[in-house]
Amino acid sequence: MAELRFNPLIDDWVMIASHRQNRPQMPKDWCPFCPGSGKVPDSYEVHKYDNDFPALSQTPPPEDDVANDFFRTLPSYGKCEVILYSPEHTTTLKSLTPEHIRKLVDLWCERFTDISSDKKIKFVFIFENKGEPVGVTMPHPHGQIYGYSVIPKKLELEMNSFRKYEQEKGHCLMCDMHSEEEKDGRRIIFKNDSFTVFLPFFCEYPYGVYIVPNRHFKYITDMTDKEKSDFALTLKQTTGTLDCLFDTRFPYMMCMYNAPVNTENLPDYHFHVAFYPPMRSKDKQKFNASSETGAWAHCNPVAPEAASEELRNAYEKFVRSGE
Repeated sequence: MAELRFNPLIDDWVMIASHRQNRPQMPKDWCPFCPGSGKVPDSYEVHKYDNDFPALSQTPPPEDDVANDFFRTLPSYGKCEVILYSPEHTTTLKSLTPEHIRKLVDLWCERFTDISSDKKIKFVFIFENKGEPVGVTMPHPHGQIYGYSVIPKKLELEMNSFRKYEQEKGHCLMCDMHSEEEKDGRRIIFKNDSFTVFLPFFCEYPYGVYIVPNRHFKYITDMTDKEKSDFALTLKQTTGTLDCLFDTRFPYMMCMYNAPVNTENLPDYHFHVAFYPPMRSKDKQKFNASSETGAWAHCNPVAPEAASEELRNAYEKFVRSGE
């Protein structure tokens, strides 16, 4: 069973992918992403790997016979790829050199371009899940890219907000937000020539940092050569900052937000990266309970200004470490 099913209550689509329940449990002494496994090249630095159990496919199976005039389905069309960060099984973004991460940035751009060339794809989502608290069962350093045939609801809401703000103010919403955060200064963690890292004023997670380009552009592929190198360093320093916060491998969900593709009448969107770390202290997890899940009414138990001070100290600690 694999199809998209329409939720009329919120005008959104849900991926049904029950075949993923049959994913095997990997042996503890074997990893398909390590050289020598027979699944990946014997030598690589970064590598694209087609997901063995994709929720979306460019050759989707027939939809189940469950639709009628009220219940709607679509084929589970799309693309699911795994992006391997390194052949080293236990490394993380923080431990990779900026030069190595730059190769990863180039691979992301290459795959974004290729997936976007399929005119049926409407949104390309680059992301990473790290750590057991977010359900990761494969510790080898990797992220994923999904290409969706429909624009997910969160992105639709953001597009509407960007469009409304542009119509009312004549400016980019993210550019103005970035400017206001700079003026206030209390939630800025660090910045360089190309990017600013901060906790947003409305931060939903205690340590949910944003990476926002100082220059306005829509897509990761719009970056200049220098911006790509600065982005690589920014990713290393951001993940290093999170690790130094509690002197542990900090779990997170890292999500890259590009404008939709193959879509007309888009607002002037602004590329950015958001981290959603599930920890509220060294030994306490922030769970999304009824309010967050059932009503989308988030509650952050830590003031962003206080958390920003912690993160600035962690950033300075990471820089001093010389990693």
